[in-house]
Amino acid sequence: MESLIKSQHAQQLGGHSTRAGQTQTTEMVPATTEGLTMSSDESMMLKLIQQTHSPDAREVQVRGLLSLVEDILDRATLDSDDSNASVSMLPLPTEDKLMQSSMMSVLDSVSYAIDRVACEIAYKSLTGSDAHEITMSVFEHLSSFHWHGKLVLTLAAFALNYGEFWLLVQFHSKNQLAKSLAMLKLVPVQNRVTLESVSHGLNDLIREMKSVTACVVELSELPDRYITLEDPHLSRIISTIPIAVYWTIRSIVACISQINMITAMGHEMMNTQMDSWETSMLANKLKNIHDHLAETLKLCYRHIETQRSSESLKMLHSLFDTTHIDNMKILTALIHPKNHSTPLQDGSTKRKVHLDVLRRKTVLLLISDLDISEDELSIFEQIYTESRRNLLGIDGKSHMPYEVVWVPVVDPIEDYERYPSLQNKFEALREAMPWYTVDSPKLIERHAVEFMRERWHFMNKPILVVLDPQGNEASLNALHMIWIWGTEAFPFTRAREEELWRNETLTLNLIVDGIDSVIFNWINPENYIFLYGGDDLDWIRRFTMAAKATAKDSNVKLEMAYVGKRNHSHREQIRRISEAVRAENLSHSWAEPALMWFFWARLESMLYSKIQLGKSDDQDEVMQGIKKILSYDKLGGWALLSKGAEIVMITHGVIERTVTVYDRTWKTHVPTKGYTKAMYDHHHDEILRETGNPCSHFDFHITSRSGRIPEKMNCFECHRPMEKYMSFACCHDDKLLDQDENYNF
Repeated sequence: MESLIKSQHAQQLGGHSTRAGQTQTTEMVPATTEGLTMSSDESMMLKLIQQTHSPDAREVQVRGLLSLVEDILDRATLDSDDSNASVSMLPLPTEDKLMQSSMMSVLDSVSYAIDRVACEIAYKSLTGSDAHEITMSVFEHLSSFHWHGKLVLTLAAFALNYGEFWLLVQFHSKNQLAKSLAMLKLVPVQNRVTLESVSHGLNDLIREMKSVTACVVELSELPDRYITLEDPHLSRIISTIPIAVYWTIRSIVACISQINMITAMGHEMMNTQMDSWETSMLANKLKNIHDHLAETLKLCYRHIETQRSSESLKMLHSLFDTTHIDNMKILTALIHPKNHSTPLQDGSTKRKVHLDVLRRKTVLLLISDLDISEDELSIFEQIYTESRRNLLGIDGKSHMPYEVVWVPVVDPIEDYERYPSLQNKFEALREAMPWYTVDSPKLIERHAVEFMRERWHFMNKPILVVLDPQGNEASLNALHMIWIWGTEAFPFTRAREEELWRNETLTLNLIVDGIDSVIFNWINPENYIFLYGGDDLDWIRRFTMAAKATAKDSNVKLEMAYVGKRNHSHREQIRRISEAVRAENLSHSWAEPALMWFFWARLESMLYSKIQLGKSDDQDEVMQGIKKILSYDKLGGWALLSKGAEIVMITHGVIERTVTVYDRTWKTHVPTKGYTKAMYDHHHDEILRETGNPCSHFDFHITSRSGRIPEKMNCFECHRPMEKYMSFACCHDDKLLDQDENYNF
């Protein structure tokens, strides 16, 4: 930081070496910075101050000296509640801190300068010199020091003066030497009014002096690597440091002058109150400067954090593009343990463990924010638990070929510290998880979150990134594979995904596999099965009653199941409809909302999987069928009819009309064509001829788990290219209001 100010100093002087007091021909323009405005007088003064500034190559480590000075000033304060006027008794700094050799070395090198400044201010204040003149004299004496060095040394000179004053006040009644010295120096130890005037009059100003000095020192310690002249905004606001140093030193001069005036006039000051106007004005001035410097520090730290995060992000990308013998470098870079030797919690034992438990294992990173849904967690836990149970060895231990780690993301991480509700939510979620969890969201640094967003398309919705035993990315998101095939999809690679799809066709087994054993047990060649959905209870009543009547009259066994609706914002409405379906015995329906969520999540996952594999939807039977269900669900009521596992048709709400007109239309064709053929022919040849088939419509959430939204899609009805739109929709789910962004086809 100091090199930045020196560089600015050289630029602003333009190579001139004119000393203070000489006439300048340069036109003075008021300098303005964000949060601090300098008058034309201050702009002129800035030029004069900079002309005294000729720092040499030595670097004085002032941090320890500042701590010592602050300790003196903190103690040298009258306690207004103490009738004996004793100084405040604060804890002593540790002996190691004060007496370490480096501190003594610093004091040896600067003690002469401190004494010289103390004497200079004391002498000139007693001879009637102007405060500005004394301040400029201090700058001249300390010209070889950097800005923060000038300030700390001058504050140390004040601490010598002020500390001695209060030391004599404290010990005059206990120590004859202190009493005699107090008399010799005319310290008014017996005058409570004068002592209170000194203490109360200077306390606020001294506090601001310390605050500004601390900010200037902190700014000087910022790494030049990140704070450079290349950023004009930072360069401009940091250029005000010399003015901050000037006003702080001038305030020190005012404090020393007032103390010296009291001791010089002795008993003549016995009944005199200190004039607080000057100290109040200076305290207010320094407060404004401190506020500006504090904001400057925040800005600098944000800038440094951004730069470091950018560097770390590049290193993380490079790390993933490098071959490793195991996964430890990768995991350590993502889950930064810092001084945290046990950054994971074992979900089964709730004990803290080291990252070594994941060494050379396939690791499934379940990445999400803290709003992960209960339904999603419930289904994932069932799949995980069943997998562990199926892989139990004869020793009673699970021999799973992979481990799951929950990576909680809170962005920005400052919110986690600010809101206890987030901490409570994290603890509640972690407590219910049987797999490994990162011990705190704070272990996931900003650059790691940015990496997940850039490389893995993480957008707060859960994703499941699979890393092989060497840390290579086996899958950027295996959640859709988990929802479709469970752990049968291991090792969750693209090759395995393609292999599994080669064994799949569009059947009822694929649609409902792993969801509900009741429906799965219905699947045999003699059974007819209707899956249906929608949010219109009246339509559901008409459709189910009419459909069951056709089956009864045709002497066939028909099973029906209500599967709800894809749009989770209608969760409460769908729950009420599902309860009514069961209460009125209209059909089978799931009592657990998680099963409905899972049904639709699997269908979406099938579509995303096909898109991710780049399959042509016009030639893919599974993709065509899934698109029909998802599109018809968007329109309202829909139904899927199968005979055993074979899907006969997928259609929209007009199926209710087809089954309603059974008696007067296709009933007569059932004996010759069969139940499904007779229904299908009438539905397609008569009903759809009148009503037509609506063209398809799809919504892709911007945070879709695929990490990809298709560039183009064709309508499954007319086969023409579909248009793409962007829309915003408010989703109400579990009393949570979000503005969701979607792509519509």
